[in-house]
This record gives sequence, structure tokens and C-alpha cells, in this order.
Amino acid sequence: NLSDITGVSFVLGPCNKRVKPVDKSASVTGIITPMKTPALKRLGQSIQRSISFRTEARPLPPMPIRTRQKASSFPRRRNSQLWSDTVDSLSHELSTKEIKRQEVIYELTQGEKQLIEDLSLVKKVYYEPMLKLDIMTESELGQIFGTLDSLIPLHEDLLARLEGLRGAEKTVQEVGPTMMDWFPCLEAYITYCCNQVGAKALLDQKKQDRRVEHFLRLCQESSFSRKLDLWNFLDLPRSRLVKYPLLLKEIQKSTPPEHPDEEALPQAMELIQRIITEVNLKTGEAECQFYRRGLCYSEDSQRVSEIQASRFLYCHGELKSTKGQKLHVFLFELVLVLTRPMAQDREGPVQFQVYRQPLPAAHLHLEDLPDGEPSSSGSFRGAFTGNDKVKNCFRVSATGRSKSQSHCLQANDSFNKQQWISCLRQAMVQSRDRQAQSSHCKPSERLSPDPALYNNIAELNLNSDVEMPDT
Repeated sequence: NLSDITGVSFVLGPCNKRVKPVDKSASVTGIITPMKTPALKRLGQSIQRSISFRTEARPLPPMPIRTRQKASSFPRRRNSQLWSDTVDSLSHELSTKEIKRQEVIYELTQGEKQLIEDLSLVKKVYYEPMLKLDIMTESELGQIFGTLDSLIPLHEDLLARLEGLRGAEKTVQEVGPTMMDWFPCLEAYITYCCNQVGAKALLDQKKQDRRVEHFLRLCQESSFSRKLDLWNFLDLPRSRLVKYPLLLKEIQKSTPPEHPDEEALPQAMELIQRIITEVNLKTGEAECQFYRRGLCYSEDSQRVSEIQASRFLYCHGELKSTKGQKLHVFLFELVLVLTRPMAQDREGPVQFQVYRQPLPAAHLHLEDLPDGEPSSSGSFRGAFTGNDKVKNCFRVSATGRSKSQSHCLQANDSFNKQQWISCLRQAMVQSRDRQAQSSHCKPSERLSPDPALYNNIAELNLNSDVEMPDT
């Protein structure tokens, strides 16, 4: 029914009512007021299109996407406004570079405003109704939402500072000192991001409850969500955090050498990068502890010291064995652990049954298998039918401490396979370097991991959706 969809009544059928003719002197141009686009606005639009940063929220999975999303699954865009849209006239002409600089600073400001709106919306639309309707307990909601409330005042503070920088003609002179002064507040993100590992696991677990799933689905289908689910909203602070150095870099590109911001911007970029590295490091440690607690051992010999000594995870995700069996594999800092996902109790913690003996990274050997080549220790034939070829496989083996063992594993696509191979190589090199150095130094002088490894450490979940076995 069109009336239901549009809210406008439609009468279908003949109509004998005479229609008043339009006066010949009235043209289309008289009905539609022409809108002139000033040169400043046209230039601003051109510059804005060239900037890749968008302030509208998008779903950011914990790792680069491995399966393509349908076009309809992307969120609706917010109506984006340009800085040049807010300026009526200027007393003096600005250069193209300065206009671009003002556009990026305005985007930084608008991004703060939209983040505050989204975080406030999450509390009002998700947290409060689920608590009032008893869909989840206050304790469960506290675990899932963490310290989200404490982040809103931080960003309101920055928004007020940025808006206070705008002069009479809505231009901003210096932004670097303001960001330098505010960035230390972002240490509050350590607590929030460290909680996200357990929060995501609990949220996925609670979605098995029909009432929870129904409520979240209704919210996602509503216009206010822009087709984002609850986790997309909860992950917005982390995605905003990593955007600051990118925006500052764009501002710096448009800052002339003699500008007052010339010295402050590089210092601000260095400061925010240190904070991001610290947040990622602590989040990586929290993730490592969370999954380490979820390991279940069938034999005491599987409790190798490298598991407890590991401080972070390089990556983890689902792979297949030679028999087509689904395994959830964890590459810890010092050891590779193959597990079988266990059927989860709705109220219990996430658990993984350790499969075979863990493989210390220092003793690992890695072989990239060409497509179509079967494993020497088995065959993938049982996992496939017809003429399907074996693809995206690699072999890991270890020798040394116990009898040698080898596993031929299959990723779900070539991109996923290359990520595993890259992470495994990093782990092998780092572990051997650490082992060599530890033989020449005291335990307290243990080799620190390369900070570059932490750039994506909180995001390296190679397959966030674990399929549980049928029970």
C-alpha cells in the first residue's frame, strides 16, 4: 500500500475536477528557485571528494574483510556538510591549500560531533531499553558496554575546544597545540579497548537468546542505526582513535612551512601514535589472556610453558585440517595452538579444546603449498566432492622438544592464507631472535616485541565468526 509506505493518501480512479492551468508567464524557473554555487563551495566540494576520510560510521570488523559484503549491507551515509557550506563570505581570498586545510579541520570537528551523537544514541536506544525490558541483566550490560559512558565527556571537551578555535570568518588558525593538550585524555581508551575482547564474546553469546537477537535485529532495521549493528557502534571509539593521525597528516599536507602549526602538528602526530601503540599493546595482552583462559587441555603435556609466557596473539581464526575438520587456530607470541571449538553453554565462558600438541614458534617450519598439491601426511579428498581442487593450503611442522609433528591446513581463501603465512613468518623470526638474545642476557632483559607488530594486534582475528559443532 503506497499510503502506508509514504504517508500520503492516493486516490486511484477518474477525477472530474478541473485543473487550473498554469499561467503562461510562470515558467519552471519561476517555480524552482535557481541556486548559485559560489566558487569557494565548488572548490570545497572538489577537495572534499579527494579526501578519503569520511565521518559517517561504517562497520569495522576486527580484521580486513575476507568475504565481500552485499551492497545492501552497507550503512546509509550521513548528510555530509563542507566547511565551505558554512561560509558566506571572506574578507580576503584563501589559497587552494588553505581551503583544503580548513575542510579537513572542519571534518575533524564534525567527526567529534557525530561520534558524540552515536555514543549517546547507543546508551539511549540500546543500553537503557534492554535494562528496562530485562532483556539483559545490569551486570551483562556493564560487561558489554564497558566504560563507554566515560568516553562521551572526553569527546565533548575536544568538540568544545575545536569550535572555540573558529574565528569570526569561521577559519581556524592553529589546531596542533589543542590536539597536543587533549590527546593524553585518550589513555582512557586503554580500559575501554581491553574490555572489548570479552565484551564481543559475551555479546555473541547473548545473541543466541531469542529475545536479545530479536531486539538487536529490530534496532538494526530501524532508520536510526544506519544499518549498523550494536557491535559496530561499540567499536566506533576504536576506529575513531586510529583516524586521528590520518586527519592530522592531511592537515599537515596543507600547512605551509611558515605556519604556526608547522612545529606542533608533527609533535601531535607522534604523541597520538604512541598512545595508539600503547592501547594496541594493552589490548593485545588482554586478548591473549582472554583466549588463554578459554583453552581446555586433555593432557598435561599440552600445557607448554610458551602458552603462559606469551604476551599477545599474532592472529587466530578458523582453518581446516586434511580431513576437512574445522579447527580454531591460535598463533600466540611464542606458540601455535590448534583447537577444536567446543559447544558453548549460554551462560558459560568461551572454550576451545586443545588439539594435538602445541608447536613452539621457535621450532616451527612453514611450507607454502601450491594449489592442487595434496598433503604428504593425508589428503583433502574426503573434504571435497566432484572435481574441486585443493586450494589455499600451507603446512606447519615442528621438531625438537618432542617427536616431530606436521599439520597441513587450509584457509578459506588466498587472502586469508597469505595473512596466516605472514603472521607465522613474523612469529618464527621474532621467536628465534628472542631465543638467540635470551641466551646472552638475563631474563629481565627479554627482547621486547617490535612495536610495529602492535599496529593491528587488536584487529588480527582472521575469522571472527566461529561455527560451533552440532550437538
